[in-house]
Amino acid sequence: MADRLAGVRLAPYTTLRMGGRARAFVEARSEDELVETVAEADRNGEPVLILGGGSNLVVSDDGFDGLVVRAASTGVEIAGDGRVTARAGEDWDALVFRCVTEGLAGVECLSGIPGLVGSTPIQNVGAYGQDVSQTVTGVRVYDRTAGEIRELSADQCGFAYRHSLFKEEPGRHIVLAVTYALARSPLSGPVAYKELAARLGVEIGERVPLAEAREAVLALRRGKGMVLDPEDPDTRSAGSFFTNPVLDAAAAADLELRAPGFPRWGMPDGAVKVPAAWLIENAGFPKGYEKGRVRISTKHTLALTNPTGEADAAELLALAREVRDGVLEKFGVTLVNEPVMVGVSLAD
Repeated sequence: MADRLAGVRLAPYTTLRMGGRARAFVEARSEDELVETVAEADRNGEPVLILGGGSNLVVSDDGFDGLVVRAASTGVEIAGDGRVTARAGEDWDALVFRCVTEGLAGVECLSGIPGLVGSTPIQNVGAYGQDVSQTVTGVRVYDRTAGEIRELSADQCGFAYRHSLFKEEPGRHIVLAVTYALARSPLSGPVAYKELAARLGVEIGERVPLAEAREAVLALRRGKGMVLDPEDPDTRSAGSFFTNPVLDAAAAADLELRAPGFPRWGMPDGAVKVPAAWLIENAGFPKGYEKGRVRISTKHTLALTNPTGEADAAELLALAREVRDGVLEKFGVTLVNEPVMVGVSLAD
């Protein structure tokens, strides 16, 4: 069993550099340690928080009154047919880089996203026209309710935009490993995102060498402060703080009255997806908007940042509520947070 530590500060384990102390902290370096540690805590009625890369997390200034288990199990297996199975504690971008260098296509546009493999199916991580639901074929989990290890198919994961079964039943399933079905090809998948296509100088639907796709994505992300860099204060964030709202036909019609010609992407059943960044900026919150020791990124209106590393979660949430309320007042659209909230909420 892994060693338990008391009173560990959680801020250094999050990209926001926020969060109080854990009552107990364990780093589980193997799948067995992860399962055994969580199972024992469950038997003892101890609250558990699973911590990955901390890149999509807002932790209370009061910390976590229970056991924090950091998933640190590593290992990657690549099959001849292009199937890649990675343990939950593998660094996601390192895995993407390995896939690109080994000629495996399907995740190259997800380059530069911070965090660990275990979080990718939970959030259905996506960017620049790709998301992991396009390649995930299975997720091995520890089901805390059943007390057993299970293999979930992609269909069982219930993937939707930034959503999955794991978010519907938070805390029930501990991701142990993820399998992705990638294509053995020197070329990327069809470029599906306008901004990326422009950066590459190609048309939508064209393919480019894998390394070129990766470098273009990294360049775009760096320009938005979305690649972790200790020298760049804009990267002290949780990434995109709000998801892009998906509006049904009636809500889209209402927004059209308020903001004729608003930008949108078509979705099934007449729904539309609206860029949250556009809503935020046009509600009066520009890049660099400050509130005390926190601010909107100077590079991207979707990121809320802790530029000096000295702010607390209460300050961040106050800014998030101001932005949410401003967008609701002007456009009638309620923004929803993307990061996982631990001991805090956007509710007033």
